[in-house]
Amino acid sequence: MDIFKIIDKFQQIDGDAAGRLEYASRRHFMNKVGSKLASAAIPTAFAAIVNKAFAQSSAAIDVLNYALTLEYLEDEFYKGGLAAANLIPASDKSIFMQIGKHESQHVAFLVKALGAKAIAKPMFDFTYKGAFADVFSNYKTFVTVSSALEDTGVRAYKGQAGVLIADPQILEYALQVHSVEARHAAVARRLAATLLGMPAMKGWITGKEGAVPAIYAGEDNMTQGGVNIKGLASKTDAAITEAFDEPLTKDAVLAIAGPFIKG
Repeated sequence: MDIFKIIDKFQQIDGDAAGRLEYASRRHFMNKVGSKLASAAIPTAFAAIVNKAFAQSSAAIDVLNYALTLEYLEDEFYKGGLAAANLIPASDKSIFMQIGKHESQHVAFLVKALGAKAIAKPMFDFTYKGAFADVFSNYKTFVTVSSALEDTGVRAYKGQAGVLIADPQILEYALQVHSVEARHAAVARRLAATLLGMPAMKGWITGKEGAVPAIYAGEDNMTQGGVNIKGLASKTDAAITEAFDEPLTKDAVLAIAGPFIKG
């Protein structure tokens, strides 16, 4: 007789004690296998649910492939940076190793969710057609591009939230990825602030301030929910813009990311 059958029998005698025994037994079991399940099974399980439930939603497929393109881009970028000799200092390497793991998980999740409808990984030009020619040999350039990619990714996910209103489960999963990308962005921004001599740059966005200013169009927006909140609670414009992130349309994101994609 296994432990859970024993608990069922014991429940008839002392319900409270049985509850404590069941909790302890299940906790012991999960402590033994939880880490392996979390790293291997959970992304696959989530993706299988998405694939099964929403395979016929053309809007969801379009958004997921759009997200997959951005995740492919970020995943390959961090693989390239981590593989480059003497690029990332030892003090920061663990940061980018962890971010890279996250991006690989995001790719695996989306590929599994889309199944046969997943787009193939494109070829990338991380020099941005020569604008970042030393991206894998100059750490400042690498962090600049990291910050730009992460901030763009956060705004890109936000821009598609409305499209997924009819697919609430996929919207929930997209938001789970979005929040992790936002954490990446905050870390990359802090590193960039130090490396690029931009002490005013914070983990969040003030106005249109960032390592690559061109990607922050609209971040100085002062109208939220149709209401102009300039001067709200006597706060400065800078403080108000810091409190809100702005979305980017798909066209705007593709215009920013396009030069990274070959062909």
